[in-house]
This record gives sequence, C-alpha cells and structure tokens, in this order.
Amino acid sequence: MDWDKLRIFHAVADAGSLTHAGDQLHLSQSAVSRQIRALEESLNATLFHRHARGLILTEQGELLFDATRAMVKRLDAATARIRDSEEEVFGELRVTTTIGFGTLWLAPRLPKLFETYPELNIDLMLEERVLDLPMREADVAIRMKEPSQADLIRKRLMMINMCLFATQKYLDERGTPEKMEDLSQHRILCQNPRSAQVGAGATLVSELMTYDIPSLLTVNNYYGVLQGVLNNLGIGVLPDYLGQDFPQIVRVLPEVQSSDVPVFLAYPEELRHSQRIKAFRDFVQEEIIAYRKNVAK
Repeated sequence: MDWDKLRIFHAVADAGSLTHAGDQLHLSQSAVSRQIRALEESLNATLFHRHARGLILTEQGELLFDATRAMVKRLDAATARIRDSEEEVFGELRVTTTIGFGTLWLAPRLPKLFETYPELNIDLMLEERVLDLPMREADVAIRMKEPSQADLIRKRLMMINMCLFATQKYLDERGTPEKMEDLSQHRILCQNPRSAQVGAGATLVSELMTYDIPSLLTVNNYYGVLQGVLNNLGIGVLPDYLGQDFPQIVRVLPEVQSSDVPVFLAYPEELRHSQRIKAFRDFVQEEIIAYRKNVAK
C-alpha cells in the first residue's frame, strides 16, 4: 500500500472531514479527496460513508483505521527514542495515574521537576482507566497495583494504606471516636463503592458500613473525599500520605487501616533508554525517599 495515501487516510478518519484533514496536511480538499478515491480503488473497498455532516468510516474503513492508528503510535514511539538526547531532557512526556494520586501527591511536586528540566513538557492524564502503555496511550504510568500488560518495565515505588481522617474542628464539635462502634455517631466520607478503586480501600469501606453509619457521602475519587473532610463534613477514608501534605487533618482511630496498597511505576520496554523517562523516574523516586524520611521523623 502507498504509505502517503495511508497517512492521508488516517488524517481524514481522525478528523472526520476532508477539509479539516486538508488543513492539517496543508493540502487542498480536492487533493485529499483524490488520494482517498485512489486508495479505495486500490483496495476495491469503500472506506467512508459520505453525508452532509461529514464522513463516517465503513466497516472496512474501521479495520484500516485500527491498523493506521497502531502504526502511528509505533512511529511516535520510534520518533521519541530517536529524539531523546543522551544528555538533555526535553520534549513531551505523557504521564498517566489516578485522579486522586495525580492531583493530591504528584501535581503539587511537579514544580521541582520543571525547575530541573525547564524544556520538559508533561501531559498529565488523570483517570481511573488503565491506559495501554505498549500501544502508546501514555509513556509512563503510576498505578495502585502491579501492571499486567506485557513488555513493561515496572518498579514498586512504595506501599500506602487507606486510613480515617478528619479535621480537628470537626472532632471538637462532634467528638473523637475511640472505638469502631463510635462511628455510628458520625458521617463517613468515602469513595463510591461502584467507582473504580483499589480493592483494599473498598474492603475497608465495606467493614465500616457494618457499624450502622447514619450519614454517608460518597465521591468517585479521593480528591472529592478530601474536600469534604477539609470542609468539616465528616470522617473520610483517605490515603495515608495525605496526613503529611495536609496538616489540617488528623488520623482517627489510628489502628484502623486497609491492607497494603502497592504503588508501581511502569513504562514500555522500548522506552528503556529515554532520558525523559529516566528524569521522571528519578524525580518520583527522590520525592518518595523525601516523603519516607519525613514520615519517619
């Protein structure tokens, strides 16, 4: 197949429009249209349904688009490796992690990384869905369980536990629980059991619910739970690392916590020699070492 025609097809399929694809490729609409027609003739297949609002891929078009999408991602990976300097760190690094960890732990620490590498661009993708690293949906991931995808380099960064936190103001007004049974006098704030979360957190929440909790606020991520706690709404189920970064919250029932939750950093084997990956990995490890030292004080 003609690689140039495939490149044009991919742009049209991605944009859903001959005009928009032409703008991206710096080609006229008629030139793009001619290339698509020629590709369809060479394949003896119709790749697009044409209608007034744009273009829709046919079944054959979807098959080809899946192939060109995979090709583009592999080419992006190769380009990233070629552009990586042996001594300099620059360009874009796509980092994915959960909403809670990304907003509450990682993002506040990124200024240190940018101070060291001012030409580095971070695309931070925060979502509970596990992105496909081998297919280059992201370059590096921080996840609350060991990745199961093949061809990944992975490193366990630390262990965290889900614990109970509240503000001192809330506890002064409502009383401090001394045993689990006392939770029946309090509102519990936690991640929604139906939302994606680590199993250890869900298990702890299930245990808490056996104590006749009169009032409950559930949120689909830990950032929302923390905001509720900071606004004196109740006792929240939150990761233990927040106790250091948010001194206005205090542990409640310190003996109560989830089982260990491992935190892993992972990236594709093909990016092993990427200077951007190395810079980010070293930065995260240094921040975790600093965190552990502060906890140990």
